[in-house]
Amino acid sequence: MIRSDFRTKPTLTGEVVVLRPVTADDVPALLPMLTDPEVARLTGSHGGGDPDQAVLREWYGSRGAQDGRLDLAVVERGSGRVVGEAVLNQWDADNGSCSFRICFVPGAVGRGMGTEATRLIVGYGFEVLGLHRISLEVYAFNPRARRVYEKVGFVAEGVLRDALLWDGERVDATVMSILRPEWERHRGRAQ
Repeated sequence: MIRSDFRTKPTLTGEVVVLRPVTADDVPALLPMLTDPEVARLTGSHGGGDPDQAVLREWYGSRGAQDGRLDLAVVERGSGRVVGEAVLNQWDADNGSCSFRICFVPGAVGRGMGTEATRLIVGYGFEVLGLHRISLEVYAFNPRARRVYEKVGFVAEGVLRDALLWDGERVDATVMSILRPEWERHRGRAQ
């Protein structure tokens, strides 16, 4: 049973990162993530170009008022620098499920922050929000992200064949999920 909705925007503290509600003031720190070609490829984000910062400020500034999703900034504890975002969205209250996504600015990967941030927000989803299922999609050319998801306990459910057209090539996406009973067994330390 869902014990809460997404109106409460928590701060979640780990050893290397803090997740806190994202704000419009985070836009300058997140801008490199939103404009980097490699980040766009790994997330399958077509469009590119130079985003309108006023639009971004409005978007990020409105996240705190959303009651059907949770958008948190990932802050590196040692430096206090905003290095990414972690999001629970597409909430399905009737089925106790939602989707998950995470993204980092260039240069902020490979230091365990993604794994810890994923554990923190997924744990919050199960332990506080009372969710039953959290799912995601990861593209075949992003094995580093898939490895993080597997370490935390996400299980591959199937493949969306040719789900993305990127630079003239078709790329598969793997659908992965983690269920509350699995989380309760390993608390995000599946591997």
